[in-house]
Amino acid sequence: MKRPKLTGVFLFLLSLLVYLMLVKHHYSGPRPGSYGLPPNPRPGSARAEGSARTEGSPRTRTRTRTDTSASADARFQYGIMFDAGSTGTRIHVFQFQLEDTETPSLAHETFKAIKPGLSAYADDPHKCSPGLLQLLDVARSSVPSSQWSRTPVVLKATAGLRLLDGEKAEQLLDVVRALFLESPFLSSHDSVSIMDGTDEGISAWITVNFLTGGLHGDGSSTVGMLDLGGGSTQITFSPQDEKTIQTSPIDYIRSFQMFNHTHTVYTHSYLGLGLMSARLSVLGGIDAPPLGGSTELVSPCLPPDYRGSWEHGDLVYTVRGEKEGGQVYESCLSKVQKVLYRKVMKTSEAADGEFYAFSYYYDRALDLDLGTIDGSSGGSVLVSDYMEAAKRVCDDSSPDQNQNQNQNQNPFLCLDLIYISVLLQELGFPPHKQLRLARTINQVETSWALGATFSLLGGP
Repeated sequence: MKRPKLTGVFLFLLSLLVYLMLVKHHYSGPRPGSYGLPPNPRPGSARAEGSARTEGSPRTRTRTRTDTSASADARFQYGIMFDAGSTGTRIHVFQFQLEDTETPSLAHETFKAIKPGLSAYADDPHKCSPGLLQLLDVARSSVPSSQWSRTPVVLKATAGLRLLDGEKAEQLLDVVRALFLESPFLSSHDSVSIMDGTDEGISAWITVNFLTGGLHGDGSSTVGMLDLGGGSTQITFSPQDEKTIQTSPIDYIRSFQMFNHTHTVYTHSYLGLGLMSARLSVLGGIDAPPLGGSTELVSPCLPPDYRGSWEHGDLVYTVRGEKEGGQVYESCLSKVQKVLYRKVMKTSEAADGEFYAFSYYYDRALDLDLGTIDGSSGGSVLVSDYMEAAKRVCDDSSPDQNQNQNQNQNPFLCLDLIYISVLLQELGFPPHKQLRLARTINQVETSWALGATFSLLGGP
């Protein structure tokens, strides 16, 4: 009797061992039920789509159906980028169409902007919440609900927060992080950050060259990028002369891979030389701040009979022009040249390559109808156009009533035009140099946001 019992126990243990080995083999293989793109997929690439297909999830299987909304959603991938600038916060919701080519296709962009910038809430961070929630509602209405949980939402702050006290900036970012984590979108602690100025320039360069087709193929036909924001200004281009790479400071030259091609660019961000920060410097609010707690600034760059207020950062300044009698243009030019003295590096290639200029370069040219500028499609302008317009506006010698009306509406117009013309020449652009101006290209905003979104979805 003992032998049959022992045999039964042995068979039971053997069966149990075989069962456990089968279970172990089953769970050590690919696990169904996980879906979405792998870490850092390249949007639109074979790798990005192939990885999703081989995982065998229910959502993957619906892609084979041609008559369902789920199938339509599966052809697209979304990215949500918040641009927290010094003067406002902007949301970009990008819809990418997945293709079998190396370069993704941008199917649609939803854009909305609100004012003021995050830095305006430095003393009461939670007051920024209503505006951000408004922008998150834009994202909800732009992204199908079936894609919410796999769509990254990111906020990158630029010069406005770079110039802010570190603790105050971090408190603002913590408020944003909490809002994002409560949203239905994909978010983490690192999704909210202050953007490095160099990354801002490179991302803007990627944007304009993606939209103009410069990144297609080997990327040899790229254009340069100039961006003049409120707190900082950037220049980025692909050097064609080896001497530029050899003689430039080492941190001005960056290489990165984009769509299976390596790009080397000259890039630098000048913090504190954006138009609004430059205004404060030229008016004397930084190097020689008002004494005794006063916030009155007197400058030859303002119309002699002007007196008003100007808000910058968390202060409201009283600003007024000097008494009549002097040449406004020459006096203001001297002030601007002192502010920019030895703060900007010239590059010889600025005179030869094609450059696009954005932001305040575009806005001020549009204000005065400089060159051939169209409000929707942009246009072109010469560096000398800014210089000549500055002379006319500052000394008020033009009979053009529209120009005088612009100056009355914007008393800083003289200062702004002089600053732009001097800045461009300090960067190496001669008076005869033509710049392409654009607010949008193919109806897409010409900011760094698109280029930065590629990095979220597997770009550089």
